[in-house]
Order: sequence, then structure tokens, then C-alpha cells
Amino acid sequence: MGNEELIALAKKAAVAHGLDPALVCAVCEQESTWNPWAIRYEPAFLTKYVLPLPNLRPTEAYSRAISWGLMQLMGQVARERGFANAYLASLCDPATGLDWGCNYLKARLVKARDDVHLALQHWNGGANPNYADEVLARMPRYVAPSEPPLESLPTPAVPGTSTP
Repeated sequence: MGNEELIALAKKAAVAHGLDPALVCAVCEQESTWNPWAIRYEPAFLTKYVLPLPNLRPTEAYSRAISWGLMQLMGQVARERGFANAYLASLCDPATGLDWGCNYLKARLVKARDDVHLALQHWNGGANPNYADEVLARMPRYVAPSEPPLESLPTPAVPGTSTP
């Protein structure tokens, strides 16, 4: 699958989760440079978040301390959100990884009250203080000239309320 197909798949997943497609594409570029097989082992994450959990077999424990696929979703985060596939490596399947990654990114945005900068810093775990700015700088290359980013679209009126 080439980058064009991956970008189209990322935009489709973003829309399905109510996210700005350019944001999801920028996260993919930042995290994996569009390599669906990208993985990164995080030993500090293993120590802090995974090893305290009871009854994990070593393979599962180490898999939870790896970030997987296009969006580099941590295995532990996927498990916490209900990912039940026996193999976390299946997050490297582009459609699967994008679906679960978008699910988590949407949750980060909700928690940050739609503050994209803050949500991105939470996504990154605060490891890189420039992370949000770096992702946001990548967004323009994924916005077609005829389609504005989602955040620039007007918010629909809520029935029973007045608008200024």
C-alpha cells in the first residue's frame, strides 16, 4: 500500500471518528513517516505502566510497551481501550491501527476540551515539548485547496438555542 492509499485511509478513519483528516495525517507523518510497520519499544513505559500490572506473560508485557503502526499507538493504551486481538502487532494493519489510533486521539481531544495543542501533548506523553507544534506544522500539506480543516467549519446550531 503506497502513501496515497494510506493518506486516503487515514482521512477516512479521521472522518469516521469526527477528527480533522489533516490532523490525523500529520500525526501519522510525525509518528511513523507513513510506515505502517513502524514499531518502537519504550523501556521507561514498560517500567512505569506495564510491569506493575499483575499476571502478564512476558510477551504480552513487552508488546504493551511498544508503540505500533502508523499512529504509534502504545499497546497498553490499546488494551485499556478494549483492543482484544490476541496480537498487538495487528495494530500495524493500517485500517486497524488507524481506527484504534483515531479512537484514542478523539478521547484525548475530548479530555482536552478540543484544545488540539494540549491533546497532542497528551498523545505524546509530554516527552517532546515541541511535539504539538511539529504536528500542527505538518497539517497544511494534507488540506486540499478546496477543503478547509474541520475546525474552520462553522459549528452547527443546537436546536432551542439562539446564535449571535
